[in-house]
Amino acid sequence: MELDPLILSRIQFAFVVSFHAIFPVFTIGLASYIAVLEGLAFKTENPVWVKLSAFWTKVFAVVFGMGVVSGIVMSFQFGTNWSNFAQASANFLGPVLSYEVVTAFFLEAAFLGVLLFGRDKVPAGVHLFAAIMVALGTFISSFWILSANSWMQTPAGTELRDGVFYVTSWSEAIFNPSFPYRFAHMGLASFLTGGFVVAGVSAWYLLRGREVEANRKALSMCLWLLLFIAPAQVVLGDFHGLNTLEHQPTKVAAMEGNWDTSRNVPLLLFAIPDQENQRNLYEIGIPSLASFILTHEWDGEVPGVSAVPVDEQPPVAIVFWSFRIMVGIGMLMVLFALTGLVLRPGGRYFRKRWFLQSMRFMTIGPFIAVLTGWFVTEAGRAPWLVYGQMTQAEALTPSLTGGMALFTLIGYIVVYALVFSAGVYYLMRVLYVGLEDRHDEDEHEAERPKRPFSAAHVPLEPEEGEISGNTAGQGAH
Repeated sequence: MELDPLILSRIQFAFVVSFHAIFPVFTIGLASYIAVLEGLAFKTENPVWVKLSAFWTKVFAVVFGMGVVSGIVMSFQFGTNWSNFAQASANFLGPVLSYEVVTAFFLEAAFLGVLLFGRDKVPAGVHLFAAIMVALGTFISSFWILSANSWMQTPAGTELRDGVFYVTSWSEAIFNPSFPYRFAHMGLASFLTGGFVVAGVSAWYLLRGREVEANRKALSMCLWLLLFIAPAQVVLGDFHGLNTLEHQPTKVAAMEGNWDTSRNVPLLLFAIPDQENQRNLYEIGIPSLASFILTHEWDGEVPGVSAVPVDEQPPVAIVFWSFRIMVGIGMLMVLFALTGLVLRPGGRYFRKRWFLQSMRFMTIGPFIAVLTGWFVTEAGRAPWLVYGQMTQAEALTPSLTGGMALFTLIGYIVVYALVFSAGVYYLMRVLYVGLEDRHDEDEHEAERPKRPFSAAHVPLEPEEGEISGNTAGQGAH
């Protein structure tokens, strides 16, 4: 069987990006949460806020470290698997990625050490400032990355001459048509991810009766955040969809499972896209609702996938189902936020075990939504790498063979599996230990290496007398 280097390279990049994406989307939201906790601690001098900030800073250190490890190798693939694209886009992507290093990485590097290791060693105001700078650095980093990705989705400010992109307007290229919507969408997704993770972990601690006062405060804060952010994400998603309809109509057609350009298009709740025959099997939908959502008119015209040649069509089934999973989880987030509001009088959400258990299991929801959202974004662009201007086949490294691509793909899977397993194991150890103080180790502080993982200050193996997972003194009953 002949191995296709294009398919294997696409699988490899999808695997690496999917693996990496779950870490930044969490750390961006968590960094902002830590900055808020530091601000509350600085203003009120309440030790509860200090304890919460110290704990979630440990979690941030572990996840940040995993994100750095998984992200470093991503850029290598531009040279190994997509060298034609790297050469063609260097005039724009080269400076943009450099700007990320200069503006975001340097900022984070300057203040991350202060945040992770400076507590009680620098004035409280300096520690607060470091937390704010780290949070700002994560957003600046996402600004440049999403600008680059959005340019690939909706290229502007450049022109393609002799196979090379030349920048004609930096402002138009950086602030391309889809960038504002994409950047805002991912920003809210980061807050949702951080909010649901903190809420889920706090709910788990409350179920076990651990650090009740601190975790009640954390859960309450997150539910207020989710109450505003979750509905806002739905509204912003609608604007983002309208922007996509304008600039990438085929992607929207695939999202809706609509094959022929027509009016009064139903919103399909279930269908089996049959791309070979350009139709759907077993459709279940709500009449005219897709037309109304996309055009705000019940008889609005919605483009069809078949409006473009078959070789320019994205994989409809992947886009169609990924979009529905993403939207379904988004609606579930809104439901959880509203349920928290209903249960807020009298603090009932602290005592309802079914709600706490549900919040605990919902922790994984935002990560699935982010991944499926990226599947929609990237698979929906196929077969284009730079939409309408450069295909994935044109961007591939000419000398790359199927065997070479398969070898590196297997290598990435093995290495990332090891990294992920080790990282998740250690993260679970940090969560298991929880908010308990560990002052006994402070005397060895000078001997501790100053790297992100060491900031967690948790041994790999459980220690004798370590708090049991069955502890249930007070808590939610």
